[in-house]
Amino acid sequence: MLPSCYYTRMKLLNISNVKLVSWRKKLKKKRTCLLLLILFIIGFALTTYFIILKDLPLPTKLNNSGAPQSTQIFDRNQKLIYAIYAAKNQNFLPLSEIPKYMQEATIAIEDKDFYKHGAIDFRGIFRSLIANITHKEQLQGGSTITQQLVKNSLLTPERTITRKIKEVILAFATETIYSKNKILEMYLNQIPYGGTVYGIEAASQTFFGKKAKDLTLAQAALLAGLPESPTANSPFGSHPEFAKKRQELILNKMYEQSYISKKQRDNSIKEPLKFQAFSNNIFAPHFVLYVKDLLIKKYGEKMVEEGGLSVTTSLDSKIQEEAQNAVTENVDKLIGYHATNGSALVTNPATGEILAMVGSKDYFNEKIDGNVNVTLALRQPGSSIKPINYAVGLIKGYTGATPFADVPICFPAQGGKQYCPVNYDGNWHGILQMRYALGNSINIPAVKMLKLNGVLSMIATASAMGITTFTEPEKYGLSLTLGGGEVTMLEMTEAYGVFANGGYKINLHPILKIVDNHGKTLDSYSPPPSPIFGKKILPEGVSFIISDILADNNARLLEFGPNSSLLIPKQTVSAKTGTTNDFRDNWTIGYTPDFVVAAWVGNNDNTPMNNIASGITGAAPIWHDIMTYLLKDRMPHPISRPPGVIQKKICSLSGLIPPPDGTPNRCETRFEYFIKGTEPNRIDNSTQIVSIDKSTNDLAKPGQTDNVEQKPEVVITDATNQIYCITCPHPSPTPINL
Repeated sequence: MLPSCYYTRMKLLNISNVKLVSWRKKLKKKRTCLLLLILFIIGFALTTYFIILKDLPLPTKLNNSGAPQSTQIFDRNQKLIYAIYAAKNQNFLPLSEIPKYMQEATIAIEDKDFYKHGAIDFRGIFRSLIANITHKEQLQGGSTITQQLVKNSLLTPERTITRKIKEVILAFATETIYSKNKILEMYLNQIPYGGTVYGIEAASQTFFGKKAKDLTLAQAALLAGLPESPTANSPFGSHPEFAKKRQELILNKMYEQSYISKKQRDNSIKEPLKFQAFSNNIFAPHFVLYVKDLLIKKYGEKMVEEGGLSVTTSLDSKIQEEAQNAVTENVDKLIGYHATNGSALVTNPATGEILAMVGSKDYFNEKIDGNVNVTLALRQPGSSIKPINYAVGLIKGYTGATPFADVPICFPAQGGKQYCPVNYDGNWHGILQMRYALGNSINIPAVKMLKLNGVLSMIATASAMGITTFTEPEKYGLSLTLGGGEVTMLEMTEAYGVFANGGYKINLHPILKIVDNHGKTLDSYSPPPSPIFGKKILPEGVSFIISDILADNNARLLEFGPNSSLLIPKQTVSAKTGTTNDFRDNWTIGYTPDFVVAAWVGNNDNTPMNNIASGITGAAPIWHDIMTYLLKDRMPHPISRPPGVIQKKICSLSGLIPPPDGTPNRCETRFEYFIKGTEPNRIDNSTQIVSIDKSTNDLAKPGQTDNVEQKPEVVITDATNQIYCITCPHPSPTPINL
């Protein structure tokens, strides 16, 4: 038998083994738990990363200075007329340029303790949680300005717990990186105010047509109420009264939070608010889109749509409104003439600035293709091109007294055909000097003038004056002086500006200044102090005589009468009409040294008008209304005669020097201007013994000997050496080949 001590020892050993096994089991269990805990932590971390943190944007993107910004186009007086943007209408302002009451209104309604709490307002969140639990809804409300900033600028609009967690994380990170003032600045520049409008500057321009720095307290309070629900709170929404109620709520909160006085609150609540309707947020559409195209050509589309350029144009909004009204109202009166559209252009010839551009009667009228900018379209100018032709004649030595025989005539043309022009009134007027031929816009003398000048000479001068569209001289022939070549109103206005400037060309400049989003001036235009700093195209004397003829109401009496739309009472204005032979285009262009005004009526589909024989019927009333408005309350500006121009008495038919007093058959006389060296030096001797055909009582044909008698008649030889008998009867004129 073993001793008892042995059994005692073994018992102890068994107990120890049991404890050891138990301890090992416990250790193993703890290891398992620890491993599970580690795996859980890793799994949680991975889950959190992939669900929440993986695509979490960096808060530094909030202050991304390279973010897209709208390009703003202003008129000459800094009125916003259009904003160009790709997706968001947005412009950034430093906090110092945002009115203090705009900042305070936003804080009062969105986050009254913004400067007191951190990234999260826990009291607000608690209230939000209670509301959500009670109503069994997703997390909402209680967001600080910082949370709203990251939610709108960095996160998607989904309303989930995951997105809320991301929002909280980013809010803490944002408050760590940026100061409160910087966060408020970013918020006011990036928060949506409705539609594509983001940021307070774009909102101010969109709703009130002014820069944010010029907002009143009442206007600021209304805008501060939009971000909470831009559609429901919009003054243009289905319940515009909601916008007013929210504005009053904000003003009350500002008063309660001691931002404003009771008087300020009450006055702001009573202040009437005048909104700029969304439908009108593109002013002068043809002009701004023309400017946009110019900007894109220079800076590229991305820069224009996202670069935040500030563009000051030459447009005068008041003149633009008057011009648009003149076009619309006068075209509406032409229903019976089948003239459905009109356009107008106003420039300052001395500076080249475009003051108004009306591309059509109604930009939004699809029936007339109203979005087409007629001022840029190729159209035939009719007789409005004639002054350039006659200017070439003056350069070549012809004068305002040069006589032309206005009789039926045909000219050889290409392909063996003949070109037989006619006058728009269907009549023949005998001898007409240049002054009256141009003043009354008679066609035959103009064609003869071009025959003497040469088509290439006219094209060269027109090109120098700004018309670049005469590119096919072989196709025009003599019809070029009657509008046979196409032009744009823009270039015609520039060309007429040469006459207005006394022969000097100033290029058109629709843009005065371009500033980038950092305030750096990229381009600017400083108008010349005088037109003489432009490029000299015409001799001063030529420009003066053309302008004087076009301003001479007596010179156009034959066709236009004494009180036509071309006459602006108590003002000196040069003007010219133009209508194409097919009645598709109807023009009036006129000028003073201060303004060039062009007007057009017709149809964009190029169908002819009815019963419109001259610019007086269609375009002239538009022109008259605009020019009258421009010259209202202005002192007359007579045309300045240059030193190289003299005035001389001449015979009113032959253009020669009158015979001495007492001479038999002495001619009627008048005064005419001449460039020194071109004045007549021969005495008139128009009464001559000539051969007369007894059967026609007109001049005998060259070489005719039968049925002829010699008689004294008043005979004029015109510039083309065509002889015309003044005192002979002309019962049925027949075309003469020249």
